Order: sequence, then structure tokens, then C-alpha cells
Amino acid sequence: MPGLRALLRPTLPRRLFGALVLAFGLVAAALLALDYAEFKHDMATHPGVQTLADHLGATLADTDEPRDAALVTQASAQMLNRMRRESGQLPGTVEFQLQDANGQTVFATPGATTVRPGTHWTAEARRGPWRLVIAEPRVSDTTVLGWFGRELAGYLLLAFPLVLLPLWIAVRRGLQPLQQLTHTVSVREAHDLSPLGLTPRHDELRTLASAFDALLDRLRQQRDRERAFVQDAAHELRTPMAVVAAQAHLLAHAGGAPERERAATALNAALQRAAHLSRQLLTLATLDETRSGGTDEVDLTDLVEQTLAQLAPQAQALGLDLSLDAPPSLRVRLPRAAFETVLLNLLDNALRYVPAGGRVAVTLEAGRHTLCLRVEDDGPGIPPADREAAFERFWRGATGAEVAGTGLGLAIVRRAALRLGGGVRITDGLDGRGCGLVVSWPKAH
Repeated sequence: MPGLRALLRPTLPRRLFGALVLAFGLVAAALLALDYAEFKHDMATHPGVQTLADHLGATLADTDEPRDAALVTQASAQMLNRMRRESGQLPGTVEFQLQDANGQTVFATPGATTVRPGTHWTAEARRGPWRLVIAEPRVSDTTVLGWFGRELAGYLLLAFPLVLLPLWIAVRRGLQPLQQLTHTVSVREAHDLSPLGLTPRHDELRTLASAFDALLDRLRQQRDRERAFVQDAAHELRTPMAVVAAQAHLLAHAGGAPERERAATALNAALQRAAHLSRQLLTLATLDETRSGGTDEVDLTDLVEQTLAQLAPQAQALGLDLSLDAPPSLRVRLPRAAFETVLLNLLDNALRYVPAGGRVAVTLEAGRHTLCLRVEDDGPGIPPADREAAFERFWRGATGAEVAGTGLGLAIVRRAALRLGGGVRITDGLDGRGCGLVVSWPKAH
């Protein structure tokens, strides 16, 4: 049973062998069809029995005596039917009938008078005073196809090994570079992401090796990003944890109520920053690792209004004016979680960096083929020279050191925008001041 399973396992040589057998079968079928069509055409236009009738009629044309004509016809009929019986391939008996100029039958085989239309191929010849009719039994289509099939089979059986042998040698030699490539990949260590170092002669294998090297290069880049991410995350978490430890120590050794209150306030702020940083690290890691999920039908206007309503008390406490410009309703299909990530991080950045008395304007636009979310403010803004760097992890810029941010917000926004199928860019903010974050992505159809 295992041997049979191994024999039936698909391989390239077996597939090529099967294709060759199929090709020979198609060629055989085409040749058989051509031979059969030619045979039917010949029998319909000029059957072989007509040639026999013409020759025998020409022989009888110089014979005047009925007895002599009958003997010649009888001898021809006996000889022909004896040859048919000896061949063992042609069924039935060829019937002959000879009539004189008056229509009197001079000679007829026993079955000549019982010939029916459609059962025989018939031919007639009029020479001199004689009218000769010969009827040959029709051969079935199955018999005709059997004749041609047996004849073709011999030629195909002779040609098959002559074609198969060169093909088999070519396949075996052609698969050697693929086996070398397989061996090179199989013996590599799991942590070895260096290029294969192979340049096969064949274009197809060269393309495969190049694609594999490109995959290894992407894996190396991903591994480097993950290492950098872990190192940066460890560095960023070290600061709030140190602050937590220090404030906990101060709280434990505080000498009076005012000192304990200050230590508790600082400890709470450090814990909130550590929690916020942890959440953003998890969000960024999730966006980096997972593939794009399914889409949901969402009313973006309603979703943005609900989010702004939840943040309104915080904006009011900070002295910020929060506004929305959007269509009354905007129902679209998109990855809801990715959009919410974009929206919350853009608003969180604005609420952290815009000073009291400032404005934050949210705009939702629907074009013919794209959707756009715009969050603008009149805060300190980001200089044009730093706008690309602002999307790097843990970047805070000149103003970021004074704010309890993590430097991950815009990196998260970029990853979430890619999940939406779009991108994000930084522009000038309100009245040419501040900062504007524009996220756009194509509509789903």
C-alpha cells in the first residue's frame, strides 16, 4: 500500500509522462478521425466496387456470347469472394448481376435479387450489350475504425519510446538544478537569512532563486525592525518604571501629608504614562504582525461624532475648541478597527500638543473614489523638515520633550492607514499654523 501511494504521488516526470500519453492519444484520435473522414468521402464519391465494375465491364464489352459473358462474370465473382473469405476481414458476399441489352438476366449470384438499399455499396457498368451491377456489403463504422486503429497503433508504439527517451533524459537533467536548490534550502539553519548564493542557468530557476533571496531580504528587514522595536520599547519603558519606583519610594518614606500627596500625584502620572505606552506598544505590534482583516459597513459620520462626544469633556477641561465638518451620513465598508485607531491617535496627539485656548478641527470628506479624514489644529506644528521623521517610532521632536507623549502615535497612524489601503501625510494646520494630519484611502466597492 505505501508503494502504491508513492507511485501515485504527483511528480514532474509523472506529469510529463502523462502529458506525453495524452498528446499521443490526441494525435491518434485526430489521425483516426482524418482517416475515417477520408474513407467515408471516398466510399461516397467513388467506392472500390465501382472500379471493379468498370474493369469487368471493359472485359465484357468485347464478348458477344451470353454464355461466355456469364462464365467470365461467374469466375470473377467466385475469385473475389474466395479472396474475401481467406482474408477474414471483410464480411458478407459480393453480389453480381449481369443483364443483356433486353434486360434479361444472364448471370446472378444467389443473393443478388435480395440486395436492399443502404445495406450495400453498389456500382453499375454498361459496356457493349451488357449491364453489370455489383453490390458489396457495407462495413460498420466500428469495423472501419478498428482497421485504422490497429494500423495507427503500430506506428504510435514505435514512435512512443523514441519520443519518451529524449524527454525523460531532458527532464532528469533539467531537475538537477532544482534538486540542488532544494538541498541548499533544506540544510540551512533556521536563523540563517543570508542570500542563497545560487545563480541557476535556467531562467525559471533563476527567477525562483531571486524570489527566494528577496523573501529572505524581507525577513531580515522584519527581524531587524522587530529587534529595534524590542530595544526601543525596553528603553522607553525603563524611564516610566524608574519614575514609578522612585515615587513609590518617596511615598513610602514621606514625612508629612503634603509630601505624600505630591509623591502620590507623581506616582499616578507615571503609572498612567506607563499604561499609555504599553497600550500603544501593543497596538503597534498588532498592526505590524497581523494581516488585513475583514471589513464592516460603518457610518463614519456617526462614528466620528460619537468619538468626539466622548473626548469633549477632556477637550473642555484643556480649554480646546473641538469641531467637526462632515456629511450628515457617510456609510462605507472598511476595516473599522483600523479607522478607529487612526482617529483616536490623531485626536490624542492633538489634545496632548495643542495649548489651552487652541482649536482642533476634524473634517471628513468623501470623493468619487477616495475617503479622507483630516485633523487640523493651531498648535506648535511640525516643521516641514521633520515631517517624514515624525512617523518614526519614539520620535517626539523639539516640542515633544515637554509633553507626556510616547512618540508612537504617528507611527501607529501610518500602520493603520496602510491597513486601510491608503496613506497619511502632514500639512500645515489651521490658518497656516499648527499641524494638519491627512489620512486618505480608496473607497471599497
